Amino acid sequence: MSDERNERPNSPEPGLSPFDDQPTENLSAGYTDDLTRPLADPGPTADDLAAPTERISTYDQIAPPPVVPPVAAQEPPAAAPVEEPRARRGTLDLGLLVLRVVVGVTLLVHGLQKLTGVWNGPGLGGFEDTLVEAGFDQARLLAILGAVGEVAAGSLLVLGLLTPWAAAAALAIMINAWAFRQAAEPGLAYFAPDGVEYETLLGVCAAVIVLTGPGRIAIDGRRGWATRPRVGSLVVLLLGIAAGVCVWIFLNGTNPLVR
Repeated sequence: MSDERNERPNSPEPGLSPFDDQPTENLSAGYTDDLTRPLADPGPTADDLAAPTERISTYDQIAPPPVVPPVAAQEPPAAAPVEEPRARRGTLDLGLLVLRVVVGVTLLVHGLQKLTGVWNGPGLGGFEDTLVEAGFDQARLLAILGAVGEVAAGSLLVLGLLTPWAAAAALAIMINAWAFRQAAEPGLAYFAPDGVEYETLLGVCAAVIVLTGPGRIAIDGRRGWATRPRVGSLVVLLLGIAAGVCVWIFLNGTNPLVR
């Protein structure tokens, strides 16, 4: 009897809901015997849906800054030299060219007369005799130096090469020529043919060329002293005067102003 009390009549079968005639879903469906592993993809888990947290790098994980090799200090490039504008000289260079050529050709012609005897010149022997009569010592050496000096100085003046020195040599020669002419005709005779007119004119022109330079129309035209002479030209002028005076004093020794 007790068994009958324990058993309820019309008890539903396992898996059936007492409130519905339809069977309920078996919760164990879809799983294997291994309850920890689903047969199908159950979808994202709670850990996957959690918001990602920012990963903070530790000191050791921070990459060191890139090493930049030291750059050698470089000097700034030198500024290009600024060329000064060329001064307007007009016809000055042409005038200096004419002066140089006239003086140079005159010296060249007279030097060739003394050296070779061309154009009815005295030749080297006749020039030596003239120096002996004028009272010069070392007349032979002086005749050679005088004739060669006139030819060389005249040629350099025409070319505009070594112009200050060529003009200074011409000035020294003209000083001795002036003293020779003056000693032959005492009393300060100036006018030609017996005076010192010719020697004075050539000597002054040679001194002017030393002081002014050859100008730009010359081989020396690109040199600074060719267009803007300075103290050096004055020094060369004084050397030319000193050379002419010393030759007369030490190789002749007479007073050209007194007979």
